Amino acid sequence: MTGSTKYIFVTGGVTSSLGKGIVSASLAKLLQARGFTVTIQKLDPYINVDPGTLNPYEHGECYVTEDGAETDLDLGHYERFLDTPTSQANNVTTGRIYQNVINKERRGEFLGKTVQVIPHITDEIKRNIQALGRKGIYDFVITEVGGTVGDIESLPYIEAIRQLKWEKGKDALSIHLTLLPFLSTTGELKTKPTQHSVKELLSLGVQPDILVCRTEHPMVKGMKEKIALFCNVEPRAVIESADAETIYDVPLLMQREQLDVVVLEKLGIEHYPDADLSQWTAFLRRYKEPKGEVHIGLVGKYVELKDAYKSIKEALDHAGAENETKVNIRWVHSEKLTPKNIAKQLGGLSGILVAPGFGHRGIEGKIDAIRYARENRVPFLGICLGMQCAVIEFARNVLGHSTANSTEMEANTTYPVIAMMEEQKSIENKGGTMRLGAYPCKLIEGSKAQIAYKKNSISERHRHRYEFNNAYLEEFKTAGMLPVGTNPQTKLVEVVELKDHPWFVGVQYHPEYKSTVAKPHPLFVGFVKAAIGQAVLAASHKPLVTS
Repeated sequence: MTGSTKYIFVTGGVTSSLGKGIVSASLAKLLQARGFTVTIQKLDPYINVDPGTLNPYEHGECYVTEDGAETDLDLGHYERFLDTPTSQANNVTTGRIYQNVINKERRGEFLGKTVQVIPHITDEIKRNIQALGRKGIYDFVITEVGGTVGDIESLPYIEAIRQLKWEKGKDALSIHLTLLPFLSTTGELKTKPTQHSVKELLSLGVQPDILVCRTEHPMVKGMKEKIALFCNVEPRAVIESADAETIYDVPLLMQREQLDVVVLEKLGIEHYPDADLSQWTAFLRRYKEPKGEVHIGLVGKYVELKDAYKSIKEALDHAGAENETKVNIRWVHSEKLTPKNIAKQLGGLSGILVAPGFGHRGIEGKIDAIRYARENRVPFLGICLGMQCAVIEFARNVLGHSTANSTEMEANTTYPVIAMMEEQKSIENKGGTMRLGAYPCKLIEGSKAQIAYKKNSISERHRHRYEFNNAYLEEFKTAGMLPVGTNPQTKLVEVVELKDHPWFVGVQYHPEYKSTVAKPHPLFVGFVKAAIGQAVLAASHKPLVTS
Protein backbone atom coordinates (compact mmCIF):
# COMPACT_ATOMS: atom_id res chain seq x y z
CA MET A 1 0.00 0.00 0.00
CA THR A 2 1.30 3.48 -0.90
CA GLY A 3 -0.39 5.35 1.96
CA SER A 4 -2.51 8.04 0.31
CA THR A 5 -3.99 7.29 -3.12
CA LYS A 6 -1.79 8.47 -5.99
CA TYR A 7 -3.37 10.09 -9.06
CA ILE A 8 -1.87 9.70 -12.52
CA PHE A 9 -3.27 11.77 -15.41
CA VAL A 10 -2.77 10.71 -19.02
CA THR A 11 -3.33 13.28 -21.75
CA GLY A 12 -2.70 13.12 -25.48
CA GLY A 13 -1.29 15.54 -28.01
CA VAL A 14 -0.52 16.04 -31.73
CA THR A 15 -3.29 13.70 -32.89
CA SER A 16 -6.01 11.44 -31.54
CA SER A 17 -5.98 7.61 -31.62
CA LEU A 18 -2.40 7.32 -30.35
CA GLY A 19 -3.36 4.65 -27.84
CA LYS A 20 -3.75 6.48 -24.51
CA GLY A 21 -6.05 3.68 -23.35
CA ILE A 22 -3.50 0.94 -24.08
CA VAL A 23 -0.64 2.92 -22.51
CA SER A 24 -2.79 3.61 -19.42
CA ALA A 25 -3.79 -0.05 -19.18
CA SER A 26 -0.16 -1.14 -19.67
CA LEU A 27 1.10 1.12 -16.89
CA ALA A 28 -1.70 -0.13 -14.66
CA LYS A 29 -0.73 -3.73 -15.45
CA LEU A 30 2.90 -3.07 -14.52
CA LEU A 31 1.92 -1.44 -11.22
CA GLN A 32 -0.50 -4.28 -10.50
CA ALA A 33 2.26 -6.80 -11.25
CA ARG A 34 4.28 -5.14 -8.46
CA GLY A 35 1.47 -5.77 -5.98
CA PHE A 36 -0.27 -2.39 -6.07
CA THR A 37 -4.03 -1.95 -6.40
CA VAL A 38 -4.92 0.08 -9.49
CA THR A 39 -8.02 1.32 -11.28
CA ILE A 40 -8.37 3.39 -14.46
CA GLN A 41 -11.04 5.86 -15.46
CA LYS A 42 -11.81 7.60 -18.76
CA LEU A 43 -12.93 11.21 -19.05
CA ASP A 44 -14.72 11.75 -22.38
CA PRO A 45 -15.17 15.36 -23.54
CA TYR A 46 -18.29 14.78 -25.66
CA ILE A 47 -21.65 16.09 -24.44
CA ASN A 48 -23.52 12.78 -24.73
CA VAL A 49 -24.29 11.51 -21.22
CA ASP A 50 -22.79 8.15 -22.21
CA PRO A 51 -21.97 6.32 -25.48
CA GLY A 52 -25.13 4.19 -25.20
CA THR A 53 -27.02 6.21 -27.82
CA LEU A 54 -24.02 6.66 -30.14
CA ASN A 55 -23.84 4.87 -33.48
CA PRO A 56 -20.87 2.44 -33.54
CA TYR A 57 -19.57 4.32 -36.59
CA GLU A 58 -19.21 7.35 -34.30
CA HIS A 59 -17.51 5.76 -31.33
CA GLY A 60 -16.96 2.04 -31.85
CA GLU A 61 -18.23 -0.49 -29.36
CA CYS A 62 -20.31 0.51 -26.34
CA TYR A 63 -18.89 -1.43 -23.39
CA VAL A 64 -21.16 -2.41 -20.47
CA THR A 65 -19.97 -2.79 -16.87
CA GLU A 66 -21.23 -5.11 -14.13
CA ASP A 67 -23.34 -2.32 -12.61
CA GLY A 68 -24.99 -1.56 -15.95
CA ALA A 69 -23.07 1.51 -17.09
CA GLU A 70 -22.79 2.03 -20.85
CA THR A 71 -19.20 3.19 -21.28
CA ASP A 72 -16.32 3.90 -23.63
CA LEU A 73 -14.64 0.88 -25.25
CA ASP A 74 -11.38 1.71 -23.46
CA LEU A 75 -12.93 0.34 -20.26
CA GLY A 76 -12.87 -3.03 -22.02
CA HIS A 77 -9.10 -2.70 -22.35
CA TYR A 78 -8.82 -1.77 -18.68
CA GLU A 79 -10.74 -4.89 -17.62
CA ARG A 80 -8.98 -7.21 -20.09
CA PHE A 81 -5.55 -6.07 -18.86
CA LEU A 82 -6.25 -5.87 -15.12
CA ASP A 83 -8.91 -8.59 -14.71
CA THR A 84 -10.68 -6.12 -12.38
CA PRO A 85 -14.30 -4.98 -12.94
CA THR A 86 -14.96 -1.32 -13.70
CA SER A 87 -18.12 0.63 -12.86
CA GLN A 88 -20.16 3.75 -13.57
CA ALA A 89 -17.44 5.77 -11.81
CA ASN A 90 -14.79 4.67 -14.32
CA ASN A 91 -16.25 6.61 -17.26
CA VAL A 92 -17.32 10.23 -17.06
CA THR A 93 -18.53 12.43 -19.93
CA THR A 94 -18.99 16.16 -20.27
CA GLY A 95 -22.72 15.45 -20.64
CA ARG A 96 -22.82 13.79 -17.22
CA ILE A 97 -20.73 16.53 -15.62
CA TYR A 98 -23.03 19.28 -16.87
CA GLN A 99 -26.14 17.25 -16.08
CA ASN A 100 -24.98 16.80 -12.47
CA VAL A 101 -24.16 20.50 -12.09
CA ILE A 102 -27.48 21.62 -13.59
CA ASN A 103 -29.37 19.20 -11.32
CA LYS A 104 -27.58 20.68 -8.31
CA GLU A 105 -28.43 24.20 -9.48
CA ARG A 106 -32.11 23.27 -9.84
CA ARG A 107 -32.09 21.89 -6.29
CA GLY A 108 -30.62 25.16 -5.03
CA GLU A 109 -27.37 23.61 -3.81
CA PHE A 110 -25.27 26.58 -5.02
CA LEU A 111 -27.22 28.97 -2.75
CA GLY A 112 -28.14 31.35 -5.56
CA LYS A 113 -24.60 31.84 -6.86
CA THR A 114 -23.82 32.24 -10.57
CA VAL A 115 -22.87 28.79 -11.91
CA GLN A 116 -19.65 28.91 -13.94
CA VAL A 117 -17.15 26.58 -15.61
CA ILE A 118 -14.67 27.54 -12.88
CA PRO A 119 -15.22 26.54 -10.13
CA HIS A 120 -18.47 24.59 -10.53
CA ILE A 121 -17.77 22.45 -13.61
CA THR A 122 -14.12 21.88 -12.64
CA ASP A 123 -15.15 21.01 -9.08
CA GLU A 124 -17.59 18.40 -10.42
CA ILE A 125 -14.82 16.95 -12.62
CA LYS A 126 -12.46 16.81 -9.62
CA ARG A 127 -15.16 15.15 -7.50
CA ASN A 128 -15.58 12.44 -10.16
CA ILE A 129 -11.83 11.93 -10.54
CA GLN A 130 -11.41 11.47 -6.77
CA ALA A 131 -14.53 9.31 -6.28
CA LEU A 132 -12.57 6.11 -6.93
CA GLY A 133 -9.69 7.21 -4.70
CA ARG A 134 -12.04 7.92 -1.79
CA LYS A 135 -13.01 4.24 -1.65
CA GLY A 136 -9.68 3.63 0.04
CA ILE A 137 -8.98 0.41 -1.85
CA TYR A 138 -6.75 1.72 -4.63
CA ASP A 139 -3.10 2.71 -4.42
CA PHE A 140 -3.33 4.32 -7.86
CA VAL A 141 -6.12 5.96 -9.84
CA ILE A 142 -5.09 6.45 -13.46
CA THR A 143 -7.24 9.00 -15.29
CA GLU A 144 -7.18 9.06 -19.08
CA VAL A 145 -8.51 12.24 -20.75
CA GLY A 146 -10.09 11.61 -24.14
CA GLY A 147 -9.38 13.78 -27.15
CA THR A 148 -6.31 15.91 -27.79
CA VAL A 149 -4.79 18.82 -25.88
CA GLY A 150 -5.94 21.98 -27.62
CA ASP A 151 -9.49 20.75 -28.21
CA ILE A 152 -11.99 23.30 -26.88
CA GLU A 153 -14.08 20.60 -25.18
CA SER A 154 -11.03 19.29 -23.25
CA LEU A 155 -10.21 22.61 -21.58
CA PRO A 156 -12.25 22.11 -18.36
CA TYR A 157 -10.60 18.71 -17.84
CA ILE A 158 -7.10 20.11 -18.24
CA GLU A 159 -7.96 22.91 -15.81
CA ALA A 160 -9.27 20.36 -13.30
CA ILE A 161 -6.01 18.40 -13.65
CA ARG A 162 -4.00 21.62 -13.11
CA GLN A 163 -5.90 22.28 -9.90
CA LEU A 164 -5.58 18.69 -8.65
CA LYS A 165 -1.84 18.58 -9.35
CA TRP A 166 -1.47 21.72 -7.25
CA GLU A 167 -3.69 20.38 -4.46
CA LYS A 168 -2.24 16.85 -4.35
CA GLY A 169 1.41 17.82 -4.66
CA LYS A 170 3.58 14.71 -4.77
CA ASP A 171 0.51 12.46 -4.86
CA ALA A 172 -0.25 13.46 -8.46
CA LEU A 173 1.64 13.00 -11.70
CA SER A 174 1.00 13.89 -15.35
CA ILE A 175 1.87 11.76 -18.39
CA HIS A 176 1.56 13.23 -21.89
CA LEU A 177 1.35 10.94 -24.92
CA THR A 178 2.54 12.45 -28.21
CA LEU A 179 3.55 11.45 -31.72
CA LEU A 180 6.99 11.51 -33.34
CA PRO A 181 6.07 11.57 -37.04
CA PHE A 182 8.48 10.00 -39.55
CA LEU A 183 9.28 11.96 -42.70
CA SER A 184 10.18 9.49 -45.43
CA THR A 185 11.68 12.24 -47.63
CA THR A 186 14.35 12.98 -45.03
CA GLY A 187 14.31 9.58 -43.33
CA GLU A 188 14.01 10.99 -39.83
CA LEU A 189 11.67 11.33 -36.86
CA LYS A 190 10.59 14.88 -36.06
CA THR A 191 10.29 16.17 -32.49
CA LYS A 192 8.72 19.56 -33.25
CA PRO A 193 5.06 18.39 -32.99
CA THR A 194 5.83 17.00 -29.51
CA GLN A 195 7.46 20.27 -28.48
CA HIS A 196 4.41 22.24 -29.65
CA SER A 197 2.04 19.85 -27.88
CA VAL A 198 3.88 20.26 -24.59
CA LYS A 199 3.95 24.03 -25.14
CA GLU A 200 0.14 23.93 -25.56
CA LEU A 201 -0.18 21.95 -22.32
CA LEU A 202 2.15 24.37 -20.51
CA SER A 203 0.03 27.31 -21.68
CA LEU A 204 -2.86 25.68 -19.79
CA GLY A 205 -0.77 25.44 -16.63
CA VAL A 206 0.15 21.73 -16.72
CA GLN A 207 3.78 20.61 -16.87
CA PRO A 208 3.97 16.93 -17.89
CA ASP A 209 6.22 14.84 -15.65
CA ILE A 210 6.64 12.05 -18.23
CA LEU A 211 6.40 12.01 -22.02
CA VAL A 212 5.45 8.85 -23.88
CA CYS A 213 6.35 9.22 -27.54
CA ARG A 214 4.59 7.06 -30.12
CA THR A 215 6.82 6.18 -33.04
CA GLU A 216 6.94 3.72 -35.92
CA HIS A 217 10.76 3.88 -36.09
CA PRO A 218 13.30 3.62 -33.23
CA MET A 219 14.41 6.89 -31.66
CA VAL A 220 18.00 7.76 -32.55
CA LYS A 221 20.73 8.53 -30.03
CA GLY A 222 20.34 11.94 -28.43
CA MET A 223 16.67 12.33 -29.33
CA LYS A 224 15.43 11.71 -25.81
CA GLU A 225 17.84 14.32 -24.50
CA LYS A 226 16.68 16.83 -27.12
CA ILE A 227 13.00 16.30 -26.25
CA ALA A 228 13.80 16.48 -22.52
CA LEU A 229 15.65 19.80 -22.97
CA PHE A 230 12.82 21.50 -24.87
CA CYS A 231 9.99 20.01 -22.79
CA ASN A 232 11.34 20.45 -19.24
CA VAL A 233 11.49 16.75 -18.34
CA GLU A 234 14.32 14.39 -17.44
CA PRO A 235 15.77 12.32 -20.32
CA ARG A 236 14.78 9.08 -18.56
CA ALA A 237 11.23 10.42 -18.34
CA VAL A 238 11.02 10.44 -22.14
CA ILE A 239 9.57 7.02 -22.94
CA GLU A 240 9.72 5.48 -26.40
CA SER A 241 6.48 3.73 -27.42
CA ALA A 242 7.25 1.92 -30.65
CA ASP A 243 4.51 0.32 -32.74
CA ALA A 244 3.81 -3.14 -31.33
CA GLU A 245 2.83 -6.40 -32.99
CA THR A 246 -0.17 -6.69 -30.63
CA ILE A 247 -1.67 -4.56 -27.86
CA TYR A 248 -0.60 -7.28 -25.42
CA ASP A 249 3.08 -6.52 -26.18
CA VAL A 250 2.77 -2.95 -24.89
CA PRO A 251 3.13 -3.71 -21.14
CA LEU A 252 6.41 -5.48 -21.84
CA LEU A 253 7.62 -2.63 -24.07
CA MET A 254 6.73 -0.12 -21.34
CA GLN A 255 8.54 -2.30 -18.78
CA ARG A 256 11.63 -2.29 -20.98
CA GLU A 257 11.45 1.52 -21.06
CA GLN A 258 11.00 1.51 -17.24
CA LEU A 259 7.82 3.59 -17.36
CA ASP A 260 6.56 2.12 -14.09
CA VAL A 261 9.91 2.66 -12.34
CA VAL A 262 10.00 6.33 -13.36
CA VAL A 263 6.38 6.77 -12.19
CA LEU A 264 7.11 5.20 -8.80
CA GLU A 265 10.24 7.31 -8.30
CA LYS A 266 8.46 10.55 -9.20
CA LEU A 267 5.67 9.73 -6.74
CA GLY A 268 8.24 9.15 -4.00
CA ILE A 269 7.61 5.40 -3.65
CA GLU A 270 10.94 3.76 -2.82
CA HIS A 271 10.32 0.17 -1.75
CA TYR A 272 8.36 -2.11 -4.06
CA PRO A 273 8.62 -5.72 -5.23
CA ASP A 274 9.70 -6.85 -8.68
CA ALA A 275 6.98 -7.12 -11.30
CA ASP A 276 5.52 -10.61 -11.70
CA LEU A 277 4.39 -10.88 -15.32
CA SER A 278 4.72 -14.65 -15.60
CA GLN A 279 1.03 -15.19 -16.34
CA TRP A 280 1.08 -12.40 -18.92
CA THR A 281 4.15 -13.74 -20.73
CA ALA A 282 2.69 -17.26 -20.68
CA PHE A 283 -0.44 -15.92 -22.42
CA LEU A 284 1.73 -14.09 -24.98
CA ARG A 285 3.71 -17.26 -25.70
CA ARG A 286 0.52 -19.25 -26.37
CA TYR A 287 -0.88 -16.38 -28.41
CA LYS A 288 2.23 -15.92 -30.57
CA GLU A 289 3.29 -19.56 -30.87
CA PRO A 290 0.06 -21.43 -31.69
CA LYS A 291 0.12 -25.13 -32.54
CA GLY A 292 -2.51 -24.68 -35.22
CA GLU A 293 -5.04 -22.28 -36.69
CA VAL A 294 -8.78 -22.09 -37.22
CA HIS A 295 -10.99 -19.88 -39.40
CA ILE A 296 -14.08 -18.32 -37.83
CA GLY A 297 -16.57 -16.03 -39.53
CA LEU A 298 -17.82 -12.97 -37.64
CA VAL A 299 -21.13 -11.93 -39.21
CA GLY A 300 -22.30 -8.39 -38.48
CA LYS A 301 -23.37 -5.16 -40.11
CA TYR A 302 -20.46 -3.01 -38.86
CA VAL A 303 -17.59 -5.27 -39.98
CA GLU A 304 -15.89 -2.47 -41.90
CA LEU A 305 -15.38 -0.86 -38.47
CA LYS A 306 -13.54 -3.48 -36.41
CA ASP A 307 -13.85 -1.40 -33.19
CA ALA A 308 -17.61 -2.05 -33.23
CA TYR A 309 -16.81 -5.66 -32.22
CA LYS A 310 -13.66 -4.96 -30.18
CA SER A 311 -14.55 -7.14 -27.17
CA ILE A 312 -15.63 -10.05 -29.39
CA LYS A 313 -12.39 -9.94 -31.35
CA GLU A 314 -10.32 -9.87 -28.15
CA ALA A 315 -12.40 -12.68 -26.58
CA LEU A 316 -11.70 -14.84 -29.66
CA ASP A 317 -7.98 -14.06 -29.29
CA HIS A 318 -8.06 -15.01 -25.59
CA ALA A 319 -9.89 -18.26 -26.40
CA GLY A 320 -7.48 -19.01 -29.22
CA ALA A 321 -4.49 -18.63 -26.89
CA GLU A 322 -6.19 -20.86 -24.32
CA ASN A 323 -6.59 -23.51 -27.03
CA GLU A 324 -3.05 -22.78 -28.34
CA THR A 325 -4.61 -22.02 -31.73
CA LYS A 326 -4.52 -18.90 -33.89
CA VAL A 327 -8.04 -17.65 -34.61
CA ASN A 328 -8.29 -16.14 -38.09
CA ILE A 329 -11.40 -13.98 -38.30
CA ARG A 330 -13.24 -13.65 -41.60
CA TRP A 331 -15.27 -10.44 -41.34
CA VAL A 332 -18.59 -11.05 -43.12
CA HIS A 333 -20.99 -8.16 -43.83
CA SER A 334 -24.48 -9.41 -43.03
CA GLU A 335 -26.10 -6.88 -45.37
CA LYS A 336 -24.29 -8.45 -48.33
CA LEU A 337 -25.21 -12.05 -47.51
CA THR A 338 -27.86 -13.73 -49.65
CA PRO A 339 -28.99 -17.35 -50.13
CA LYS A 340 -27.16 -17.29 -53.49
CA ASN A 341 -23.73 -16.26 -52.18
CA ILE A 342 -23.91 -17.76 -48.67
CA ALA A 343 -21.88 -20.89 -49.53
CA LYS A 344 -19.13 -18.82 -51.09
CA GLN A 345 -19.07 -16.28 -48.24
CA LEU A 346 -19.10 -18.85 -45.41
CA GLY A 347 -17.51 -21.87 -47.10
CA GLY A 348 -14.38 -23.24 -45.47
CA LEU A 349 -15.16 -21.73 -42.07
CA SER A 350 -14.90 -23.91 -38.98
CA GLY A 351 -17.09 -21.67 -36.85
CA ILE A 352 -19.66 -18.91 -37.35
CA LEU A 353 -20.34 -16.15 -34.83
CA VAL A 354 -23.33 -13.88 -35.40
CA ALA A 355 -22.77 -10.57 -33.69
CA PRO A 356 -25.09 -8.34 -31.63
CA GLY A 357 -26.68 -5.14 -32.92
CA PHE A 358 -29.88 -3.13 -33.23
CA GLY A 359 -32.35 -2.46 -36.03
CA HIS A 360 -33.45 -4.37 -39.11
CA ARG A 361 -30.48 -3.62 -41.39
CA GLY A 362 -28.56 -6.81 -42.20
CA ILE A 363 -30.99 -9.04 -40.28
CA GLU A 364 -31.90 -11.32 -43.18
CA GLY A 365 -28.21 -11.94 -43.87
CA LYS A 366 -27.69 -12.97 -40.26
CA ILE A 367 -30.64 -15.34 -40.49
CA ASP A 368 -29.21 -16.87 -43.71
CA ALA A 369 -25.82 -17.32 -41.99
CA ILE A 370 -27.49 -19.11 -39.07
CA ARG A 371 -29.41 -21.40 -41.38
CA TYR A 372 -26.12 -22.27 -43.11
CA ALA A 373 -24.50 -23.06 -39.73
CA ARG A 374 -27.47 -25.16 -38.61
CA GLU A 375 -27.89 -27.17 -41.82
CA ASN A 376 -24.16 -27.70 -42.41
CA ARG A 377 -23.47 -28.51 -38.75
CA VAL A 378 -20.88 -25.73 -38.40
CA PRO A 379 -20.20 -24.67 -34.78
CA PHE A 380 -22.23 -21.54 -34.06
CA LEU A 381 -22.29 -18.83 -31.39
CA GLY A 382 -25.03 -16.18 -31.46
CA ILE A 383 -24.74 -13.18 -29.16
CA CYS A 384 -27.77 -11.05 -28.15
CA LEU A 385 -29.37 -10.20 -31.53
CA GLY A 386 -27.41 -13.17 -32.92
CA MET A 387 -29.31 -15.44 -30.50
CA GLN A 388 -32.60 -13.78 -31.41
CA CYS A 389 -31.91 -14.32 -35.13
CA ALA A 390 -31.27 -18.01 -34.38
CA VAL A 391 -34.72 -18.22 -32.79
CA ILE A 392 -36.32 -16.50 -35.80
CA GLU A 393 -34.49 -18.76 -38.26
CA PHE A 394 -35.59 -21.89 -36.40
CA ALA A 395 -39.20 -20.68 -36.25
CA ARG A 396 -39.26 -19.99 -39.97
CA ASN A 397 -37.38 -22.97 -41.36
CA VAL A 398 -38.01 -25.73 -38.80
CA LEU A 399 -41.32 -24.85 -37.15
CA GLY A 400 -42.74 -23.65 -40.47
CA HIS A 401 -43.78 -20.16 -39.33
CA SER A 402 -42.49 -18.42 -42.46
CA THR A 403 -43.49 -14.95 -41.21
CA ALA A 404 -41.91 -15.31 -37.74
CA ASN A 405 -39.96 -12.27 -36.64
CA SER A 406 -39.01 -9.98 -33.77
CA THR A 407 -41.36 -7.13 -32.90
CA GLU A 408 -38.27 -4.90 -33.12
CA MET A 409 -38.15 -5.58 -36.88
CA GLU A 410 -41.87 -6.00 -37.52
CA ALA A 411 -44.23 -4.69 -34.86
CA ASN A 412 -47.28 -6.56 -36.22
CA THR A 413 -45.66 -9.91 -37.03
CA THR A 414 -48.08 -12.85 -36.78
CA TYR A 415 -45.44 -14.96 -35.00
CA PRO A 416 -43.57 -12.67 -32.53
CA VAL A 417 -41.06 -15.26 -31.34
CA ILE A 418 -38.92 -12.36 -30.08
CA ALA A 419 -40.83 -9.58 -28.31
CA MET A 420 -40.19 -6.52 -26.16
CA MET A 421 -39.81 -7.16 -22.45
CA GLU A 422 -42.82 -6.04 -20.39
CA GLU A 423 -40.85 -3.52 -18.33
CA GLN A 424 -39.55 -1.89 -21.54
CA LYS A 425 -42.96 -1.15 -23.07
CA SER A 426 -43.64 2.06 -21.14
CA ILE A 427 -40.12 3.50 -21.62
CA GLU A 428 -39.72 6.40 -24.05
CA ASN A 429 -36.15 7.62 -23.51
CA LYS A 430 -33.36 5.72 -25.30
CA GLY A 431 -30.34 6.40 -23.10
CA GLY A 432 -29.57 4.03 -20.23
CA THR A 433 -33.02 2.40 -20.31
CA MET A 434 -32.30 -1.09 -21.64
CA ARG A 435 -31.81 -4.19 -19.53
CA LEU A 436 -28.23 -3.39 -18.55
CA GLY A 437 -25.55 -4.99 -16.39
CA ALA A 438 -25.12 -8.35 -14.70
CA TYR A 439 -28.03 -10.76 -14.18
CA PRO A 440 -28.02 -14.38 -12.91
CA CYS A 441 -28.66 -17.38 -15.14
CA LYS A 442 -29.22 -21.04 -14.24
CA LEU A 443 -27.87 -23.63 -16.71
CA ILE A 444 -29.20 -27.13 -17.32
CA GLU A 445 -26.78 -29.90 -16.31
CA GLY A 446 -25.08 -31.50 -19.31
CA SER A 447 -25.83 -28.68 -21.76
CA LYS A 448 -22.97 -27.41 -23.89
CA ALA A 449 -23.06 -24.09 -22.03
CA GLN A 450 -22.95 -25.81 -18.64
CA ILE A 451 -20.06 -28.02 -19.76
CA ALA A 452 -18.17 -24.94 -20.99
CA TYR A 453 -18.74 -22.96 -17.76
CA LYS A 454 -18.24 -26.03 -15.54
CA LYS A 455 -20.97 -24.70 -13.22
CA ASN A 456 -24.75 -24.42 -13.12
CA SER A 457 -25.19 -20.84 -11.93
CA ILE A 458 -23.58 -17.94 -13.78
CA SER A 459 -23.85 -14.16 -13.99
CA GLU A 460 -23.48 -12.29 -17.28
CA ARG A 461 -23.89 -8.75 -18.57
CA HIS A 462 -26.86 -7.66 -20.68
CA ARG A 463 -27.71 -4.87 -23.11
CA HIS A 464 -31.09 -5.37 -24.81
CA ARG A 465 -34.81 -4.60 -24.89
CA TYR A 466 -36.20 -7.71 -26.59
CA GLU A 467 -36.42 -11.30 -25.34
CA PHE A 468 -37.42 -14.81 -26.34
CA ASN A 469 -41.24 -15.00 -26.25
CA ASN A 470 -42.08 -17.74 -23.74
CA ALA A 471 -45.48 -18.26 -25.39
CA TYR A 472 -43.65 -20.37 -27.99
CA LEU A 473 -41.38 -22.18 -25.51
CA GLU A 474 -42.96 -25.66 -25.68
CA GLU A 475 -43.12 -25.59 -29.48
CA PHE A 476 -39.38 -24.86 -29.69
CA LYS A 477 -38.50 -27.51 -27.10
CA THR A 478 -40.50 -30.19 -28.92
CA ALA A 479 -38.74 -29.39 -32.22
CA GLY A 480 -35.23 -29.49 -30.69
CA MET A 481 -34.25 -25.91 -29.78
CA LEU A 482 -33.76 -26.14 -26.02
CA PRO A 483 -33.81 -23.31 -23.45
CA VAL A 484 -30.77 -24.48 -21.46
CA GLY A 485 -30.25 -21.24 -19.54
CA THR A 486 -32.92 -19.14 -17.82
CA ASN A 487 -33.06 -16.27 -15.36
CA PRO A 488 -34.11 -17.87 -12.03
CA GLN A 489 -36.36 -14.94 -11.06
CA THR A 490 -38.04 -13.89 -14.31
CA LYS A 491 -37.80 -17.22 -16.19
CA LEU A 492 -36.58 -15.27 -19.25
CA VAL A 493 -34.64 -17.49 -21.66
CA GLU A 494 -30.94 -16.60 -21.64
CA VAL A 495 -29.36 -19.53 -23.54
CA VAL A 496 -30.68 -21.72 -26.36
CA GLU A 497 -29.02 -24.79 -27.91
CA LEU A 498 -29.88 -27.19 -30.70
CA LYS A 499 -30.39 -30.75 -29.60
CA ASP A 500 -28.81 -32.52 -32.59
CA HIS A 501 -25.91 -30.27 -33.55
CA PRO A 502 -22.16 -30.50 -32.75
CA TRP A 503 -22.11 -27.01 -31.13
CA PHE A 504 -24.95 -24.52 -31.60
CA VAL A 505 -25.34 -21.99 -28.77
CA GLY A 506 -27.20 -18.68 -28.68
CA VAL A 507 -26.98 -16.36 -25.66
CA GLN A 508 -29.08 -13.30 -24.88
CA TYR A 509 -26.25 -11.73 -22.86
CA HIS A 510 -22.79 -10.47 -23.87
CA PRO A 511 -20.11 -12.95 -22.75
CA GLU A 512 -17.41 -10.99 -24.58
CA TYR A 513 -17.48 -8.26 -21.90
CA LYS A 514 -16.08 -10.62 -19.26
CA SER A 515 -13.22 -12.20 -21.19
CA THR A 516 -9.76 -11.18 -19.91
CA VAL A 517 -6.16 -12.22 -20.49
CA ALA A 518 -6.11 -13.94 -17.08
CA LYS A 519 -9.55 -15.56 -17.54
CA PRO A 520 -10.57 -16.22 -21.15
CA HIS A 521 -14.34 -16.57 -21.31
CA PRO A 522 -15.37 -20.26 -21.09
CA LEU A 523 -18.07 -19.92 -23.75
CA PHE A 524 -15.59 -18.54 -26.27
CA VAL A 525 -13.05 -21.19 -25.25
CA GLY A 526 -15.71 -23.89 -25.85
CA PHE A 527 -16.73 -22.33 -29.18
CA VAL A 528 -13.14 -22.17 -30.46
CA LYS A 529 -12.52 -25.73 -29.26
CA ALA A 530 -15.59 -26.88 -31.22
CA ALA A 531 -14.34 -25.01 -34.29
CA ILE A 532 -10.96 -26.74 -33.99
CA GLY A 533 -12.78 -30.10 -33.89
CA GLN A 534 -14.75 -29.07 -36.98
CA ALA A 535 -11.53 -28.16 -38.81
CA VAL A 536 -9.98 -31.53 -37.96
CA LEU A 537 -13.13 -33.31 -39.11
CA ALA A 538 -13.22 -31.35 -42.38
CA ALA A 539 -9.53 -32.09 -43.02
CA SER A 540 -10.08 -35.84 -42.49
CA HIS A 541 -12.80 -35.82 -45.15
CA LYS A 542 -10.72 -34.12 -47.81
CA PRO A 543 -9.79 -36.37 -50.75
CA LEU A 544 -6.14 -37.33 -51.03
CA VAL A 545 -4.22 -35.50 -53.76
CA THR A 546 -2.22 -37.92 -55.87
CA SER A 547 0.30 -37.07 -58.54
